[in-house]
Amino acid sequence: MLLHRLHRPLLFLLLTLTMATSNNFFVKMTLAGEGIDPNQASFVLRVEPAWAPIGAERFRELVDSKFYDDQRFFRVLDGMYDIWIAQFGISGNPEIQKDWESKGGLKDDPVKHSNTRGTVSFAMAGKNTRTTQLFLNFGDCSKVLDGDFAPFAKVVSGMEVVDSIFKIGEGAPSGKGPSQGKINQKGNEYLDDEFPMLTKIVSARVVAHSEL
Repeated sequence: MLLHRLHRPLLFLLLTLTMATSNNFFVKMTLAGEGIDPNQASFVLRVEPAWAPIGAERFRELVDSKFYDDQRFFRVLDGMYDIWIAQFGISGNPEIQKDWESKGGLKDDPVKHSNTRGTVSFAMAGKNTRTTQLFLNFGDCSKVLDGDFAPFAKVVSGMEVVDSIFKIGEGAPSGKGPSQGKINQKGNEYLDDEFPMLTKIVSARVVAHSEL
């Protein structure tokens, strides 16, 4: 009994220190569009800075600035190239996108966690080129993505909402989806006119654990 009493304060201290140093935070993303149930239209990410601190910090900065609000999932691949990703992260306002890209690419994080179902990593076009675009993995993409793409977050609730995202396929000119170049030039004006079926991100907000 004495040993038990001695260990409980130590255990509480260790748990407190672990929670204080983990720096995890939660982001709730609310969606709308074709196939999205308005009564069940959000999912929650738990961001894990220990997995990829540079990427996690940039994501927090983007969410705090409301960057992802009113965006579209413009490239959703359902097994093509042996990956299952819902790609987003180009602002509907071209001027805002230019501002963020002018900051330059992030230094790459080492890949510490696998790109399994539900994880999120930054898209990139080569070494140290991460800016704003993200891959939301709705399948196990580890075989293809684990070499270069460092997950920084994972869906902890609402995965069925992620599965409901409209699967547009590959972008132009390789497929019938939107051209990223045209999104950068014209933003949501282009997407809403030519691809009105795309799933929309209504909002992305940091939330407290008590709000989940």
